[in-house]
Amino acid sequence: MQCALSAKNKLAFINGYILVHEIDDLNRGAWERCNHLINSWILNSVSPQIAQTIIFHVHAVDVRGELKEIFSKADWIRVSMLHSAINNLKQGSKSFLDYFTEMKTLWEELNSHRHMHGCTCIHPCRCEVMCSARNFRLEDQVIPFLTSLNEQFSIVKTQVLLIDPLPSINKVYSLVVQEERNNIPLPSSASLDDSNILVNATDASRSYGRGKNSYGRKGSRFCTFCNRYNHTVEACY
Repeated sequence: MQCALSAKNKLAFINGYILVHEIDDLNRGAWERCNHLINSWILNSVSPQIAQTIIFHVHAVDVRGELKEIFSKADWIRVSMLHSAINNLKQGSKSFLDYFTEMKTLWEELNSHRHMHGCTCIHPCRCEVMCSARNFRLEDQVIPFLTSLNEQFSIVKTQVLLIDPLPSINKVYSLVVQEERNNIPLPSSASLDDSNILVNATDASRSYGRGKNSYGRKGSRFCTFCNRYNHTVEACY
C-alpha cells in the first residue's frame, strides 16, 4: 500500500506530513479531493469486514493509524508456527527451487514479524553487537536450510559449513545450484549411438517413402503409346 501511494505521490497524506488545511484556505478543496481519493483506494484494497471498521473515518491519516494499530502488532503464536515450519521443512521429493522458494517465503514472513533495526544513537555505535546479531540471524537461516537438503548435496553442505564466516543465503543457493548441475548425468556413448541409429533409420525410411511415392504410385499422366503411367506420349522412352 505504501508503494502504491508513493507512486501516486500521495504518501505524505497518510504519514501526516501534509496537515489538514483550514476551512478558509484556498487549497482546502484540493486537499479534500486527495483525501477522499486515498480513502477510496484504501477501502477498495481491504476486505469488506475491515472496510466496515474504517468507513466512517474522514481523514486518511486516521485510517492509516487505526490499521497500523490493529495489524502491526507481532503475532507471537504466528512467530512460533513459523519457527516450527522452518525447522520441520524438508526437501524430500520437491525440486531444489521449490524447496528454496518455500523456505525463503517463511523467512521473509518471520523477518516481517521480528524485524532487525539498526542503531538509532546520535553517534553510531562502533561495537560488534549489531554485527554479531546479524551473524546469528544468518546462522539461523543457513544451517536449517542446509540440514534439510537431500543427501545428494552432502558435499556442498560440508563445504559451506567449513566456511568461516558463513556466506549469505543467496551465495549458498548459488553453490547448491552448481552442485545440482554437476550431478545431472550425461548421456552415455551407447545411448548416443542408439539415438544416431534411430535418426538414420528414420531418415532412410523417409527417403524411401519419397522415392516410392514418386515412381511406384500411379500418377495422373498416362502414355497412350505404351499404356504406362507417369509420362506422356511426347516423352515416351
